Amino acid sequence: QVQLVESGGGLVQPGGSLRLSCAASGNQIRFYTLDWYRQAPGKQRAMVASIDSSGNTDYVDSVKGRFTISRDNGKKTMYLQMNNLKPEDTAVYYCHAHWLNNDDWGQGTQVTVSS
Repeated sequence: QVQLVESGGGLVQPGGSLRLSCAASGNQIRFYTLDWYRQAPGKQRAMVASIDSSGNTDYVDSVKGRFTISRDNGKKTMYLQMNNLKPEDTAVYYCHAHWLNNDDWGQGTQVTVSS
């Protein structure tokens, strides 16, 4: 089991950028697949981006070309660089880590895109 703490959310204007961070505990984090999910008001939580232990990445179509997921295993931290943000990106963003029978979530960080 790992503990996950997100940071970096906030209020940004359309077209702006934010970088989210997810700090993880535990010495085996390098084996985990790490994901960013988001949940907008009235909607289900959905995956935004994923990065596996080999560094392979995957994105939902709506963020391709705008968001970049990365990880630094030495710092036990995952990042989500979000550029050209749109109002529809407004949501609580959650960090998720999974490996074998382990499945852990952070508490989330709010991202609001509004003028």
